[in-house]
Amino acid sequence: MATKVVRRHTNRPERSVYARPAGGPSKTVCAFWAAGRCTREFCRFLHADAPPSSMNPQISKKSSLVWTKEGTATGKGNACNAPQKSNAPQESNAAQTQKSNAPQKSNPTPKNVCKFWVDGNCVKGDRCLYLHNWFRGEGFSILAKLQGHTKAVTGIALPERTNKLYSTSKDGTARVWDCHTGECGSVIDLGGEAGSLISEGPWVFAGVPNLVKVWNTETNSEFNLDGPVGQVHAMVVGNEMLFAGTQNGDICVWKGSTETNPPFYPAATLKGHTGAVVCLTVGRNRLYSGSVDHTIKVWDLYTLQGVLTLNGHSGAVMSLLCWDQFLLSCSLDDTIKVWAATEGGGLEVTYTHNEEQGVLDLAGMTDAESKPICFLLAMIILSAYMNCHHSLKEADYLQNKKFGRWR
Repeated sequence: MATKVVRRHTNRPERSVYARPAGGPSKTVCAFWAAGRCTREFCRFLHADAPPSSMNPQISKKSSLVWTKEGTATGKGNACNAPQKSNAPQESNAAQTQKSNAPQKSNPTPKNVCKFWVDGNCVKGDRCLYLHNWFRGEGFSILAKLQGHTKAVTGIALPERTNKLYSTSKDGTARVWDCHTGECGSVIDLGGEAGSLISEGPWVFAGVPNLVKVWNTETNSEFNLDGPVGQVHAMVVGNEMLFAGTQNGDICVWKGSTETNPPFYPAATLKGHTGAVVCLTVGRNRLYSGSVDHTIKVWDLYTLQGVLTLNGHSGAVMSLLCWDQFLLSCSLDDTIKVWAATEGGGLEVTYTHNEEQGVLDLAGMTDAESKPICFLLAMIILSAYMNCHHSLKEADYLQNKKFGRWR
């Protein structure tokens, strides 16, 4: 059997890799030398003990620790377990420090509202690079001031599936604003001071003395609803009906229909208040109306019959807000009252908040964590009453019931 003889070069010194000289000025210890397998005659990295850990935390003594991807070390095994590429270039301390201090890349936070989402036709969903809500972050900030009305603004409305904002004023006009540019696109002569403005779906309703003006934003049609006596101070939509509170204390009701022209016809007139009806709201199959006669009346939304009369305020009831099983009311008597259902089917005051300025209007919404925020429009200032849910918790505790969504 033939035997192959391996010859060594006589001019190559027989010495350990640990004794081979470094071939360059680098201050980085050769990782292959530390592992006992550097084969370069003149390696440009150090073949010596590791510098202090403060200089290069990724290099440890040659046979006691194992390096990991995060630059940490464990006391098990040996340095040969560290993943290395045979001819990978070594990085200097400065380069490693620069990498470690470099800002980490992250997905940019969207800052602009998606215009397709506003129009109701964004198809990207969670993959969209723009906001699918009207604001982000904490708190509120002014985006723009829409200037044009010459007297007090009495209502604003943002109809569905459109980028137009409607506003009415005591100057007898309605203005249509572009939500993207903030520019006024058109001015509509109402023929009298506007008392209220709401929208429902594509419909926009403006209350003026002795009638309600109606626009359809999809078909660009418009018409008038006759019947009110005096100024229309408040409107609300519920159970496919439009309710309008008037100066003489009546509540005019129109029913929506696809078979009539115009598509609304008179359904009833609710009588009971002795003063002007200035606020309306719908909740839990009930219509609630507030009046300057200091009372709140409760109506069945299906039979349109009066159910209750609430006597708790000593001033005009300016605004009503339904949230779950609670009814909130504010009045010129400088109080906000929280009403809760009783076992007998009535409503009783479970909490009263005093507001020195007097309150003109209530509005509610939820934040990003589904926590409630209640806004109070006071006589002098607009304030966000952020801890309203604590008051309701107290009211619910007094009732010994579950609190529902408020938390």
